[in-house]
Amino acid sequence: MIRWGILGCGNIARRFAQGLEHVAAATLAAVWNRNTGKADAFAREFGGTACDSLEGLLNSDIDAVYIATPHTSHAQLAIHALAAGKHVLCEKPAAISAAEFDTVLAAARQHGKLFMEAMKPPFYPLYRKLRDHLATDPIGPVGFVRAGFANPGVPADHMLWNPDMAGGSLLDIGIYSAFLAVDWLGPVQEVQVLGRLHGGVDSFASVNVRHEAGIAQLYCGLDLAGSGDALLGGPGGHIVIHEKWWNPVRATIQYTDGRKVELEAPMSGSGLNYETAHFGALIEAGRLESPIVTHAHSRSMIELIDAARAGLGVVFPFEA
Repeated sequence: MIRWGILGCGNIARRFAQGLEHVAAATLAAVWNRNTGKADAFAREFGGTACDSLEGLLNSDIDAVYIATPHTSHAQLAIHALAAGKHVLCEKPAAISAAEFDTVLAAARQHGKLFMEAMKPPFYPLYRKLRDHLATDPIGPVGFVRAGFANPGVPADHMLWNPDMAGGSLLDIGIYSAFLAVDWLGPVQEVQVLGRLHGGVDSFASVNVRHEAGIAQLYCGLDLAGSGDALLGGPGGHIVIHEKWWNPVRATIQYTDGRKVELEAPMSGSGLNYETAHFGALIEAGRLESPIVTHAHSRSMIELIDAARAGLGVVFPFEA
């Protein structure tokens, strides 16, 4: 039984706690939030002990922590937890830059603990079903990825509009599309970007990326509406992963010979339970890195975002 501690009590932490109920070998043991009232309410709803301090949580008998705090605190909290001897599953983005990500990996290696970015799509049943199907009925090597999403409904006082909180669409929404591109096309070689800034953060970004195995067209935004499907193209056909592709439940494969294959695989729980179960299995096996969301994979993703931010001139105040 993996005993979990949760750092942060926002919406994604709630989804994680809901997902834990669908993971047989996991339990919520402790929760911490800077607002102790929120931690108390969270523990009453989902179980576990509300800790008055971060140190109290890290000194408890938990095995792993899930970091669900704002972006700017991810790396610092991950390093702190790793130094305390805890395995770390960190919500995306695992760090706000490749340089910061490297400091987290150094801590994981130093303390001999498992670290993984919580990138949920590859663990969904549909995504695994698609991979399995293509292994026996391929479209050839994927050489093109198109993906994106834009949400104009972000409130004006949300942290995504705050440069002090590493806001903007690239780190919050764009990181998902970066995952998909890296997962199918490999390491990043060149990045071109056009976009808009608002108040020091990127409000919209259109990114063309040359990867080792092909080209990706990605977009993300906070001031326009955009669909959330994705397309994968190969010489023998193309695939549409239908909205919302990062919570995938349906895909259509159109082969160049005229065949069409529909794949469906509904999710259970909150959707985060799949990555949590994978992480627990890695702990049980004594692994220090996921073979699915590898450290190199996460680093390529944040390198892509770094390059896009640089192209738009997005520099947060604490980076200046």
